[in-house]
Amino acid sequence: MSSATAAKAPTMTRAAAQAMGSVSSGGMRSTSSSSAINNNNKNSMPAYIPTIDKDRVSLIQTEFPSAKLEPLDPIGASVYGIDLKQTRPSQDVINAFEAEMANRGFLVFKDQHELTADELVEATKWWGDHKMHSTHGVHPATPPGPNMRHVFRLSNDRNHGILGVGPQWHNDGSFEAAPFSHVAYHIVRVAENGGGTHFVHQGAAFDQLSVEDQEYWSRLSSVNSNSGVVHPVVHEHPISGRKCVWLHMGMTGAVIECTKDGNFRLLNRDEMKKLFLQYTALMSDGVEQGQYGIAYEYEPGDVLFIDNYIMGHRASPQAHLPASEQGLRIMHRTTGKAPFEGFEPKFGLPQYVNIHGPSPFGDGVWIGGGIGFRFDESLHYQN
Repeated sequence: MSSATAAKAPTMTRAAAQAMGSVSSGGMRSTSSSSAINNNNKNSMPAYIPTIDKDRVSLIQTEFPSAKLEPLDPIGASVYGIDLKQTRPSQDVINAFEAEMANRGFLVFKDQHELTADELVEATKWWGDHKMHSTHGVHPATPPGPNMRHVFRLSNDRNHGILGVGPQWHNDGSFEAAPFSHVAYHIVRVAENGGGTHFVHQGAAFDQLSVEDQEYWSRLSSVNSNSGVVHPVVHEHPISGRKCVWLHMGMTGAVIECTKDGNFRLLNRDEMKKLFLQYTALMSDGVEQGQYGIAYEYEPGDVLFIDNYIMGHRASPQAHLPASEQGLRIMHRTTGKAPFEGFEPKFGLPQYVNIHGPSPFGDGVWIGGGIGFRFDESLHYQN
């Protein structure tokens, strides 16, 4: 169901929203960028990405003496000298790794050539709540074993994995109240002609917004088009405390604004399109300008872990080209459970709304099911 309105939509009070269900006080326990964003409305400060902390590296080396962390430019880091088949390290070492992921976005553990699907699952349990949070289907080519259901097998050949996943900017598991805290990407086979993933630091992306947009986006909440879960468009990272943007370009059915006078209204179609184009441009600029994003090309043996609360991503266009043209690409993705129950909305909004029923917020974009709002009909969307 969908609707579009003029710019001035009816509003809903906070008290009415609170009557809809359990609420919280807030917080948390490919288009061309140049045409989509007004550069006069951006922050001109250079993007800030923290350097690798030497004390954390020293702590990691107490259990992994051969370990090295080398920064990638401008985000992420490569990890050498650690075999992920080893026993899970101490919580202090895990905390050090997680702090680096929270700051730099991702860590890629190099030279993991013999890592099986079961071993990948065990390595994914190093992070977050040390449990799996698996919501996907299982491709017939997934290696059989006790952890088969936890492995999401992706490929550019339908005989080897699921095709076409994640072409637009997103964070994994955004349909859950508590999306995955960490996500693993193990490249099982690298295509001869490439096909990587674009990653963007969403804390640095927030900093690029103008002060006015930072204030406006901080009053917005997205509604997932399938589950109806409500998440803030700007949240504070649970480890670093850094403000980060968060919006799914292929699974958002509505965006709720908390107005300056404390009421709620839905964005209309023009406002939604403007927001989505600006968000896409903000993310794409991070990669294209090389300040807070990277087009990462996998190498054999790579196992890459992201912090899913600060690292937006999308598959590169080359990743979805057919194997006959690009070479066969196979990836295993696994997802870890967050150590909290809800990525909570702000302003007293409930964690869930019924996106498949009538809008309780008046007129505006309200689309239940599938992709949700399509801001550009020419683009391919798939989750």
